[in-house]
Amino acid sequence: MRIRPPDAAPVARPAPDLAGRAPSEARAAFHASLSVGMGFVPLGLAFGALVVQSGLDWWWAGLSAAVAFGGSFEFLLIGLVVAVAPLASIAVAAFMVNVRHVFYALSFPLHRVQGRLGKAYSTFALCDEAYALASTERARSWPGRRILWMQCYLHVYWAGSAVTGALLGSLIPEGVTGLDFALTALFTVLALDALRDLRGDLPTPLLAALSALVARVLFPGQMLLAAFGLFTAVLLARHLMTTGRPNRA
Repeated sequence: MRIRPPDAAPVARPAPDLAGRAPSEARAAFHASLSVGMGFVPLGLAFGALVVQSGLDWWWAGLSAAVAFGGSFEFLLIGLVVAVAPLASIAVAAFMVNVRHVFYALSFPLHRVQGRLGKAYSTFALCDEAYALASTERARSWPGRRILWMQCYLHVYWAGSAVTGALLGSLIPEGVTGLDFALTALFTVLALDALRDLRGDLPTPLLAALSALVARVLFPGQMLLAAFGLFTAVLLARHLMTTGRPNRA
């Protein structure tokens, strides 16, 4: 008579995910970009309304939002197009307005984005709001796919609201106020989030205030340009000092 060996202990299996898979990076990026995207909507509506009120066809709003994606420069671009400005003037204006994006590369996590196509789109879609979201403390663990999805969502928010504003521009009454404050309020919220993430470093607002004070004393006639130049130099110096500091166990 053979003795039946005892049954092997059942192997514990993880409970299946109710959604069938782990939360995707696209979904996580959507939640991360939702608050900023909502700030894009009133600004995009105002931009679209401005396009049609300037005498341009509605599709100019979608074309500008999809190809230029320059935020404040797009408002300037409408005036340049209406005035039939030379291409050289438009190029110089675009460079002067968006040259700040060059310095974003110092801390924007482009190295996490994989593939040439992904890096190219991430560079193209690098706006102020995307930089602010990707530079926070909680975003340091974001993979490249989440960064790309976040930028894509912001692009869609802006382009979609611009086209909607252009199509409905004639229905927006002229007495509506507050749309022009949407961008200011958005940057205020992002600045407050950035202040909460400071860790033992010289506060950036303090550096900006000192730069403006020095420029006011030394270059009163060119205060704005001098303040921006000095502030940029100080940020570069701080970045070099921070990255060059040896790590100690």
